Amino acid sequence: MEPALPPASPRAVPGGGLFGWLRGRCLGRSAAVDPARDAFRAMTGLYGSIQPADSVYLSTHTHGAVFNLEYSPDGSVLTVACEQTEVLLFDPISSKHIKTLSEAHEDCVNNIRFLDNRLFATCSDDTTIALWDLRKLNTKVCTLHGHTSWVKNIEYDTNTRLLVTSGFDGNVIIWDTNRCTEDGCPHKKFFHTRFLMRMRLTPDCSKMLISTSSGYLLILHDLDLNKSLEVGSYPILRARRTTSSSDITSSGSSGPRAVGSPCHQNDSGPLSEKHMSRSSQREGGSPRNSLEVLTPEVPGERDRGNCITSLQLHPKGWATLLRCSSNTDDQEEGAPVRPVSPRCSLRLTHCIEEANVGRGYIKELCFSPDGRMISSPHGFGIRLLGFDAHCSELVDCLPKEASPLKEIRSLYSHKDVVLTTKFSPTHCQIASGCLSGRVSLYQPKF
Repeated sequence: MEPALPPASPRAVPGGGLFGWLRGRCLGRSAAVDPARDAFRAMTGLYGSIQPADSVYLSTHTHGAVFNLEYSPDGSVLTVACEQTEVLLFDPISSKHIKTLSEAHEDCVNNIRFLDNRLFATCSDDTTIALWDLRKLNTKVCTLHGHTSWVKNIEYDTNTRLLVTSGFDGNVIIWDTNRCTEDGCPHKKFFHTRFLMRMRLTPDCSKMLISTSSGYLLILHDLDLNKSLEVGSYPILRARRTTSSSDITSSGSSGPRAVGSPCHQNDSGPLSEKHMSRSSQREGGSPRNSLEVLTPEVPGERDRGNCITSLQLHPKGWATLLRCSSNTDDQEEGAPVRPVSPRCSLRLTHCIEEANVGRGYIKELCFSPDGRMISSPHGFGIRLLGFDAHCSELVDCLPKEASPLKEIRSLYSHKDVVLTTKFSPTHCQIASGCLSGRVSLYQPKF
């Protein structure tokens, strides 16, 4: 069933009246709900005027590849996760170096997440998570132990103040930062699945999405992080693919890999057939932590296994953004960028194919703060993509059939493959980091 298209705003619909106003408010368009919306709309127009020559290189010296970039919520600090155990901090406005955490971890630093404007967490291939305070960067607040393999993802539930991490051990672990001490903080294993690649929480923290190297997308609905989930303890809503007549494809070949880590072979799904058979158990309302198992289908790739290497969520929870790479051969193939509308969980709305330059490394893409644009690593630069040529909001240009994303601007300023990119949450600025360790800042010149 095709979702109805809501109006752009109450003012855009003559005679919309109260219902038009309420619909706009539900979409976060009321000035009271989203006062920064007009500012972000103007900012989106400025992104289209950025030129490659407008880039500024940060003085990163040689710290290995840049795996992740993260701004503080107020946009005053840019943190850089490096391959060679280090975390760099910069002032993105002045482009000045603030500090280098030279031994932040004992192995590659993979991800950084701010809990608020001063506290942030880092995770590493050394299997640990570290908490830091911007006011006292000489020492860690604490080090968290619990994973048994590389830790790749950090999320934070702002409602419960619980830290959520995932790693290549297949575990999702919850950390109670409310009771943190120098020795760590209480934690428990929340969920486990094989072949886990990425884990995200929706903006309202009501759902958890998990992507796997075997091509599955798992969604935990009505999330309750206080309840640990053992195998078989969660109800399964659905276990299906975009085309119901298609079987789940298996492949024994390795595809694109995370740094130093070959993809797990796709010899089975994340759930056994015993538990998959429970998919028709219930048809009513969903209980807490009910699981939905999806196999997103890549256009033209029905007979090839796909590894979901990157997973991002729209800032307003309207779509899921996936980067998929083929598992079946070792030749240069496309990596579709795929927003999927959450109003029909299996519906593909937009896609674009990208050459898999820099094979063996995961490329992290991102949404702009208002969700109108996507920044995607593309060779030695980045591409800015929109849902249409005017950078409209997704709900205003939702197509009847899957449509290509529109290229707004390409910015090539690196001398090596770009691995990660990030929009500033407060300023008209984009950061990108590459394999040789260089970080570029793009912003329009006036």
